[in-house]
Amino acid sequence: MLRSTVLLLALFGIASPLSAQVSGGAARTPVDPLSLPRPVMTALKIQGGINIDGRLDDAAWARATPTSETWIQITPEPGMPASESTVVRILYDDDKLYIGAVMHDSNVGALSVPGLEQDFDTPNSDIFGSALDTYHDRQNGFVFAVNPAGAMFDAQAFDDQRSITRAWEGITEVRTTINDSSWIAEIAIPFATLRFNPTQGPQTWGLNFSRRLRRKNEDSMWAAVPLQFRVYKFSMAGTLEGLRDLPAGRNLWVKPYVLGDWITGPAVVEEGSEGAVGLDLKWGVTPKLTLDLTANTDFSQVEVDAEQVNLTRFSLFFPEKRDFFLENEGTFAFEDVSVRNFRTGSSNRKFRLFHSRRIGLSPSREPLPILAGARMTGRIGEQWEVGLINMQTRSVLGPEDGASFDAENFSVARVKRHLSGGSNIGAMFVNRQSTGLSGRPAEFNRAYGIDGNFNVLPTLVVSAYAARTDESTPSGDDKNVAMVQAAWRSAVFNSSFLFKHVGDGFNPGTGFIDRTAVRRYYGTVGFHPKVRKSGILEINPYFDVDAYTTLNGSLETRTLTPGVQVSLMNGGSLTMDYADHYEQLFATTSIAGASLAAGEYRWRAPSMNLMTAGNKALSGRVSFSKGDFYDGERTSVSFQGLYRPNEHFSLRLSAQHNDLKLGGTDFTADLFSGQLRYAKDTRTFLMGFVQYNEATEEMVTNVRFNLIHAPLSDLFLVFTERRSLAGGVTTPVLERGITLKFTKLFAF
Repeated sequence: MLRSTVLLLALFGIASPLSAQVSGGAARTPVDPLSLPRPVMTALKIQGGINIDGRLDDAAWARATPTSETWIQITPEPGMPASESTVVRILYDDDKLYIGAVMHDSNVGALSVPGLEQDFDTPNSDIFGSALDTYHDRQNGFVFAVNPAGAMFDAQAFDDQRSITRAWEGITEVRTTINDSSWIAEIAIPFATLRFNPTQGPQTWGLNFSRRLRRKNEDSMWAAVPLQFRVYKFSMAGTLEGLRDLPAGRNLWVKPYVLGDWITGPAVVEEGSEGAVGLDLKWGVTPKLTLDLTANTDFSQVEVDAEQVNLTRFSLFFPEKRDFFLENEGTFAFEDVSVRNFRTGSSNRKFRLFHSRRIGLSPSREPLPILAGARMTGRIGEQWEVGLINMQTRSVLGPEDGASFDAENFSVARVKRHLSGGSNIGAMFVNRQSTGLSGRPAEFNRAYGIDGNFNVLPTLVVSAYAARTDESTPSGDDKNVAMVQAAWRSAVFNSSFLFKHVGDGFNPGTGFIDRTAVRRYYGTVGFHPKVRKSGILEINPYFDVDAYTTLNGSLETRTLTPGVQVSLMNGGSLTMDYADHYEQLFATTSIAGASLAAGEYRWRAPSMNLMTAGNKALSGRVSFSKGDFYDGERTSVSFQGLYRPNEHFSLRLSAQHNDLKLGGTDFTADLFSGQLRYAKDTRTFLMGFVQYNEATEEMVTNVRFNLIHAPLSDLFLVFTERRSLAGGVTTPVLERGITLKFTKLFAF
């Protein structure tokens, strides 16, 4: 005990340079983050490793060089010193990188810990975060964050903050402790988890640290960045030095699985019970290229999709949730780019040239068997990033309705050239080819294009792309899509502009597009002054213009939206707007099951969205909209409530009510859902999910037990049911299944 006390005083006591700087920085004049020099940290090499227990009492920590810079707030007072000090040290040996951090806190009893699960609710938690740019390309890297209870968030970040893959998982070891005046995090990251160039001699990585002090809604960073950026803005990161002679290793991970399942119901593609085995393999072919292989691929443990009410005449977007496709997802991003805090108006939910959900899932979101697949991702040289995918599905004879699915091969090739300042240009090719059922003509769909993302200034970003599709049965003459957007944000003002052309024959068969045969024009202006009075952090009035025309220039859709967003000091927000809509229907159209005649429609509708602080035991969100809707009226109310008394238990209840008059018909379209989560610790979880969709009169139930018995190794027990509640249904259970799945990771 005496040894531990002496070491902690030497490490993080009164003489801490950071504490001195913060306490001595009494001046209340904010600094410009970009005017500060990028900080440098030196890692210390040790022999024999350390004991990961969250106490930092190993003698090696006392020899490591601490951070000495004053951490700078990103919010709520940009440019001001952090209100509480944070001190970090880094060690390494032949196998692992070690990060030790002490988060001083004048009120540790008020720490916010929203969960114990992997990739916990970071916005509503106290966290310590680190970002590692292992190739030092100032573009891509790894993000790790830990909360005071020891739960870990990890992710891959791409393109200098434009894209992040939260589903990425790496092997880490984390322990935390809480004492009277601080909480401490001790993290070990095996070098096999990371990708880097294992050259002999010294090497340099990009590095940044962040801290969230949730009760104050305060974010601060070691290498300060402007408000609109996050810790994985690698072009503005600091530097980690002192690393030398890092091991190459074999970088081979083998993850087999065995499962038994039983599934039945008239909506099931293949009924019955069976056992199965499969394999995922990850191999670092070179220090910069990683090969992933999968055989007899299974995703039975993946959470079911949340149902959506579609009150538009366009396709809905459902996100990818399967781990194999999510890892290195940013490499294959060719899509509408939404840049945080820049209000671009674009979203990858409107367009993706490659959307992996089109592989192994039917149009009705039923799983289709994947025979095998391979993915190669990584670097060639210093500036070139590459990605290759090839997946093969099996033919499936459908259920009683006679539907069937041909075997298909999916191929994707992606290349990016990284430029200075976080910019890049790239190209992509996607091919979808039928290979299966006899008697059908072979079909194909191909897409190819070029894109670029440019950081012209810290306050100005520009994105553009152009692509084309070809297919065996073309649906139109114009097979092209093109987009250009520019977004600008200063300390007070913001604006963005976008133009997009989508041809009538553009059809990305392995991608997603919400509407075709249109040109889109979008613009917004606004300002966001800091208020910091009466509990208000920022007031952001804005005005949006969003218009779609046909390819011959006729106005099809136009929305004018003045609005204001009020951000509160506690993390809550209030948004109000008043939208003026115009729609031109050129033919009879069905919306939410109602038939609308061709013609012009104009309507106006105000809306409001209130979100409370998410770090309380009770929190929630309420949205309300009431006004005209096409030829009728619409009243929409949605509610989401969360009860989270501690880090072990949470209950989320959601309801969405839509009261509509359309096409002379009165009807409702409602959704109700409930989700219960229980975490015994950071390795044992139980989740239950129930959802009812009034439009389809179906209830979906999903119960999942997960035991992480070893790093990245799981035991899953999953129950799923889809039931019809419609009157007169003779077989109410449409689908029911139970799956027991065991995985084990072997790392070499």
